[in-house]
Amino acid sequence: MSSDTATRSGERRLRSREWFAGNDLNAFIHRSWMKNQGIPDRMFDGRPVIGICNTYSELTPCNAHFRELAEQVRLGVIEAGGFPVEFPVTSLGETIVRPTTMLYRNLVSMDVEESIRANPIDGVVLLGGCDKTTPALLMGAASCDLPTIVVSGGPMLNGRHEGRTIGSGTSVFAMSEAVRAGTMSECAFRAAESATSRSPGHCNTMGTASTMAAIAEALGLTLPGNAAIPAVDSRRRVLARDSGVRIVEMVREDLRMSAVVTRRSLENAIRVNTAIGGSTNAVVHLLALAGRLEVPLELSDFAEHSQDIPLLVNLMPSGDYLMEDFYYAGGLPAVIAELGDLLHTDARTVTGRTLGENVESAPVWDDDVIRARRAPLRKEAGIAVLTGNLAPNGAVIKTSAASPHLVRHTGRAVVFHGMDDFRARIDCPDLDIEPGDIIVLTGVGPVGAPGMPEVGNLPLPKRLLERGVTDMVRISDARMSGTAFGTVVLHVAPEAAVGGPLALVRHGDLIELDVPAGHLRLLVDEKELHARAEECEPAPVTETSGYRRLFVDHVLQADRGVDFDFLVGKRGTAVHGDNH
Repeated sequence: MSSDTATRSGERRLRSREWFAGNDLNAFIHRSWMKNQGIPDRMFDGRPVIGICNTYSELTPCNAHFRELAEQVRLGVIEAGGFPVEFPVTSLGETIVRPTTMLYRNLVSMDVEESIRANPIDGVVLLGGCDKTTPALLMGAASCDLPTIVVSGGPMLNGRHEGRTIGSGTSVFAMSEAVRAGTMSECAFRAAESATSRSPGHCNTMGTASTMAAIAEALGLTLPGNAAIPAVDSRRRVLARDSGVRIVEMVREDLRMSAVVTRRSLENAIRVNTAIGGSTNAVVHLLALAGRLEVPLELSDFAEHSQDIPLLVNLMPSGDYLMEDFYYAGGLPAVIAELGDLLHTDARTVTGRTLGENVESAPVWDDDVIRARRAPLRKEAGIAVLTGNLAPNGAVIKTSAASPHLVRHTGRAVVFHGMDDFRARIDCPDLDIEPGDIIVLTGVGPVGAPGMPEVGNLPLPKRLLERGVTDMVRISDARMSGTAFGTVVLHVAPEAAVGGPLALVRHGDLIELDVPAGHLRLLVDEKELHARAEECEPAPVTETSGYRRLFVDHVLQADRGVDFDFLVGKRGTAVHGDNH
């Protein structure tokens, strides 16, 4: 069957008609079984079938309110003359799933892609919220390349505890370290739990969930304002309903994802990510999405397009406020309008208008939350890309979350091989470590973990915390939570488990970090490194079957988005053969 079949009048034939049109056996079966849900015959009269791809799950607390959002989308689709059909895909709860949701992002993308292709869907609304749900949905939909619109779940309300504002992740990490340092009691820490997560929604800091909602909006894949409306605000439900209306129109216009997400819109996303102080996780997700759409994008592009972009959004972990404040201050449309000619404002969006047209009257209501270009939080604060003999294919650091005194630093390596080793030794009283040293963690990359968990923001040794040390340089082939902070070098590629130079670092080696120059160097003689490489044995394969074996056999490195090699590219929606 082909999605490009034309009617006699020359209009594009909806791919759903291949299932529901006609009087043969298959059409009878398809319609008849759908009717057992109370669907009337008139819904099969040729109106667009809209898939509502839902990542609702009670095991994904960020997305647990999605039943209501899906219902609003459904009402919008019906209002516009479409036929809504909701379908579930695997949901990834960052706060619950072990060992890491990144291990399953590609699996969810396959679930999305095959669900769309195998079913009579003409356009799709993607309901995402928690960190990996948004990129997984985008990747799967990109490989099909149908008309696609994103509705994010929205952030939680600000955390409030003992008269102060606390943010998801960022404040939790800080309080956890305070407990380890002995400056906060365990009872006080426990008392903050309910106050931190006090409404439906995803993280209220500029963590990965909020970052990816903003990225989707910057790419042009959402209605304006999507990124910041709080989950419990009635305007989130209105946006969901309006998105249901718009996706029907997009199908009629044949406005596909590939017409919206282009090289120029990806550059916009990189620049917006810099201006909002977004998560380093956006790097691997955008690289993977670009690969699915067959749009050239390299790690070096993040360095190039982050240059000269100021940090405008004063949100944790890079600033003081939270997403609720960001929405009241004007949200992402205000940021895009303030960036102005630093973006490709002529980029197309799902509204049918350009990015610039969408935000031409967007005001800033609080100029401490959303800063003007002339008075930014920081003049340059993007995700820096580092290269050198320790990261031949690159590594990244979030400069807005790093300590200024450590962005140029040479220190002695203190090496840990895997998280079990780290947890066993980091708080040992006799650990040979000083404040100026550099913590190095190996074996936590895509293959080594497997799955590249968010462990790069390593806790500092307890005895140094007790001395008042609040930051150290940390280097690993892992990722870091978007809510985290510190001078943390991540995504070192190639990773240690596949023979990357990180595996060659020994305790006491000197490492040079120079973020302004983009350098990460192991100050060891090349002859010595060659000798170490000769002695280095490959990491044993511990995954012998199942999905994890598929993962380690086919996952790409961080500089290529951590996608599977066989998933790169578009495959369309053509389906050959009938089911009866």
